[in-house]
Amino acid sequence: MTQTTAWTISEWQHAYKSGETTPTDALLALRNSLDPQDPAWIYILSDKEIAQQIDNLRSPTEQPLYGIPFALKDNIDAQGLTTTAACPAFGYTANTDASIVAKLKQAGAILLGKTNLDQFATGLVGTRSPYGAVANSYNPDYVSGGSSSGSAVTVARGLVPFSIGTDTAGSGRVPAGFNNIVGLKPTKGRFSIHGVVPACKSLDCTSVFALNVEDAETVAGIIEGFDPADGYSRKQPHPARLLPAQPRFGIPTELPFFGDSEQEKAWHKTLSQLEQQGVELVPMDFSDMQTLAQLLYGGPWVAERHAAVGEFMHDRADKMNPVVRGIIEQAKNFSATDAYRAEYRRAELVRSIQQAMASVDALLVPTAPRLPTIAEVEADPVAVNSQLGTWTNFVNLADCSALALPAGFRDDGLPFGITLIAPAWQDTALAEFGRRWQAQLGGKRGATDVDLPRSTSETNIPQGHIRLAVVGAHLSGMPLNRQLTERQARLVEATTTAPQYRLYALPNTTPPKPGLVKTADGGEIEVELWDMPVDQFGSFVALIPAPLGIGTLTLNDGRDVKGFICENAATEGATDITELRGWRAYIKSIT
Repeated sequence: MTQTTAWTISEWQHAYKSGETTPTDALLALRNSLDPQDPAWIYILSDKEIAQQIDNLRSPTEQPLYGIPFALKDNIDAQGLTTTAACPAFGYTANTDASIVAKLKQAGAILLGKTNLDQFATGLVGTRSPYGAVANSYNPDYVSGGSSSGSAVTVARGLVPFSIGTDTAGSGRVPAGFNNIVGLKPTKGRFSIHGVVPACKSLDCTSVFALNVEDAETVAGIIEGFDPADGYSRKQPHPARLLPAQPRFGIPTELPFFGDSEQEKAWHKTLSQLEQQGVELVPMDFSDMQTLAQLLYGGPWVAERHAAVGEFMHDRADKMNPVVRGIIEQAKNFSATDAYRAEYRRAELVRSIQQAMASVDALLVPTAPRLPTIAEVEADPVAVNSQLGTWTNFVNLADCSALALPAGFRDDGLPFGITLIAPAWQDTALAEFGRRWQAQLGGKRGATDVDLPRSTSETNIPQGHIRLAVVGAHLSGMPLNRQLTERQARLVEATTTAPQYRLYALPNTTPPKPGLVKTADGGEIEVELWDMPVDQFGSFVALIPAPLGIGTLTLNDGRDVKGFICENAATEGATDITELRGWRAYIKSIT
């Protein structure tokens, strides 16, 4: 049997393309290795159900997720399967796939099973389920985090390369932080919530768990997009602007750790690592964020949870988890007037938060201030759960994007995680930094003994960007570099072309400019690669004078990128400077 534990998406793809295994062999073997008594799962699909999905596959060239297994939180519909939201009495058979499930299946992904959760997605602990508490993937005495507990743990154990969860108050982030995986909490409306049992429908997001940022972004690129069936779906107004190479992160001036000294030590260790990598940390007042967070459960938004399950509660309240029922019953304490007043207060706080965030590139917080044991949660289920939402509860209310990232381990061997928070539609910017962070941090995949794959951050072009090779006056420090920086382009790396180019110093150009020409007997020429937002590229190209233009350049490692080229005729009377290997060396030689 082919061992698929902890495979990333690219490794699944390679195994199929190389003929190492087939979807039938790999997926049925994986399915039959799973334990149906494992509380991470509510339902594991049968061999027949998986085989039916495999029969619908087309080809790896047509389907980017061809034959790749995933797990689905059981408050999201999959056609023909029961959706329980971790409440058996509430369960119903879904007539259609949720919108994002349909997209995943169309891309070739294979649903392996439905995962456990805090009932009705109400909780951050992973213990509020009649199907059992989902234990931490590192130490079963500790919580896994919730509400997307099963989705996170199945990824952390390496059973699936990605899973789908939901996030209203941190359910797509806290379990990631507790299990050493990535949790992508998108901008509200980026992923459809059509076919999701609501928690707070106006705040709900579907989310992605993965072993690394690359896989999370791959899945995000497939499931994103405007969905007319979802009243809260939105179109992205513009591409995200990448974070600077040395970003400024706002961190809280005061951080409660609720007695968890291991968490506190891990936080300070992480800050030191970030500073060593050139990140500027800016202490900020988070009091508005904390005030906003209190509105989620201490204000009338709890009535939105009642709106989702009120009819069921009226008839079957005795079938609910008592803690969950007690939380949702608080809805009766608020009037419509209270709801409007709270919304006005939310708007005021969000405006203040947005103004504060404008002074930094992103916010940085511990994903959770503590990592409690299951026993501690059982002893005080509401208070401990509330503590876990310290840095998550305000994010959806403030219409922010967020990315939970592994950040190494505490001295007791348990995982520690951080979360980056930015305004809406900055998802790609956070992910691009997250790739860099994971590449520098290294480590294992989730709770497995398998090393993270070597990062491909330099070969991955961020969504909504074009990678451009510059060779002359646009290089860093050169006279025309501002044309890149004014368009929010960001330097990726310095490299060289393939050895088939000749470089010329063109006559009568101001400022002096080179011409790069592809030939049969050239050399490797130094270039810089910059990522530029697509919506800025046209205005940049309009500035390029003849005989220069933009074409396709081949780099020394075989990659093809857009870059400056020159008409052959323009080299007549120009100085061949190929032997200098680059424009900087030429400028130095004449000054």
